[in-house]
Amino acid sequence: MKELVKRLKQANVGTVLENEYMSKHTTLKIGGPADILIEPSSIEGIRKTIEIVMDNNVPWRAIGRGSNLLVSDDGIEGAVIKLGTGLDHLEEEEDEILVGGGYPIIKLSTIMSRKGMSGLEFASGIPGSVGGAVYMNAGAHGSDIAAILTKAHILFEDGTMRWLSKEELDFSYRTSILQRKPGICLEAVLQLDHGDREKIVNLMQKNKDYRKLTQPWNHPCCGSVFRNPLPNHAGQLIESARLKGRTIGGAQISDMHANFIVNVGDAKAKDVLDLIELVKMTIRQEHNVEMETEVELIGRS
Repeated sequence: MKELVKRLKQANVGTVLENEYMSKHTTLKIGGPADILIEPSSIEGIRKTIEIVMDNNVPWRAIGRGSNLLVSDDGIEGAVIKLGTGLDHLEEEEDEILVGGGYPIIKLSTIMSRKGMSGLEFASGIPGSVGGAVYMNAGAHGSDIAAILTKAHILFEDGTMRWLSKEELDFSYRTSILQRKPGICLEAVLQLDHGDREKIVNLMQKNKDYRKLTQPWNHPCCGSVFRNPLPNHAGQLIESARLKGRTIGGAQISDMHANFIVNVGDAKAKDVLDLIELVKMTIRQEHNVEMETEVELIGRS
């Protein structure tokens, strides 16, 4: 790893940190140390990072703002590439925008709504980045990123960069091709609509207020833990199984919304995993339904 760190720093790819605790970089505030964490300062910095990491046969993964992630207490082997400053550019041309993969999607939705641009209202409470939203086809309030995306600029681990269309990204419920073919969303082009600024801002506020009333953002959390096993809803199944408020260690199934697990006091990843397994077992026994996690479990097992 020392040689890899030396090469990354010599290449001036951006910030390079060793043994960096992922609890500093996840919305759950949980996670052991990554061997190396790199925050590239540009698209070229990411390209160089992938080239050097692959040349050293080191495993890697990309993250954005750390939502939708549960990182092992034992940390992450290899390199973590964090998209943030340097990948947070924004360009506007009429009703189309080009936005960097590290751009916060809440900030983007707020800016666009104030300009009277419609299409991102659903994202007003999603605490992730544009790249992460593309990776998992993030959505809420009946819409998702696939509904407004026209193409995305993807860096693959062989060093090639390609613009993929919406069709090529193969979006479905909370998934994209990037979950099957490793790549990093560098940029996205979104198609928005001109609308009534007051109506758009009011809808944004309504969505924000709804989240505040129904979701536990007063504690560190990762967003929805389970995918909805349609036609059922995960939160309703968990609540019907009387698991709302159940606590293991410092982790709790939220007493506000049962599909959220919150960190109520120095929770460990194991505490969260134990709650996840409790939910899976209970719902299987009581409803004969297999629960599938929406949160991504990463790191050393």
